[in-house]
Amino acid sequence: MSNDPLEALRAICLALPETTERSSHGEPTWFIRGKKVFVSYADHHHDDRLGFWCAAPLGMQESRVAAEPTRFFRPPYVGHRGWLGVYLDVPVDWDEITEIVEDAYRVIAPISLAKRLDS
Repeated sequence: MSNDPLEALRAICLALPETTERSSHGEPTWFIRGKKVFVSYADHHHDDRLGFWCAAPLGMQESRVAAEPTRFFRPPYVGHRGWLGVYLDVPVDWDEITEIVEDAYRVIAPISLAKRLDS
C-alpha cells in the first residue's frame, strides 16, 4: 500500500468494478458507472483534517462515530444521509479502509455490480 493516503485510497476505489474517478467540488471523487458517487476525498476541504466521505450501510455512521470519534465523523452535506467520514491523518488500517470502501460501493452499486465483489 502506498504511503500517500490519496494514492492508497485511489487504488482501493479503482479496483472495484466499473469505477471511475474525476474531480467533484475540487476533490478526487469515485463514481460507479460514471454517475453515482460512493467515495469522495477530503483534503482539508472543510476543516484542517485529511480524510474521505463515503456511503455507508444503515447505522454504520452512528456506531463508528460513537465508538471511535478520533477516527470517524459525520461529514457535512451528506452526513444527514448516513454517509461516514473517515480520517486519514491518524494511524490507518488499510484492510479496514478497504472493507469500508467496499461497503460504500455495495450501498450505491446496482445489485449486479455489487454481486461481482462476492465472486
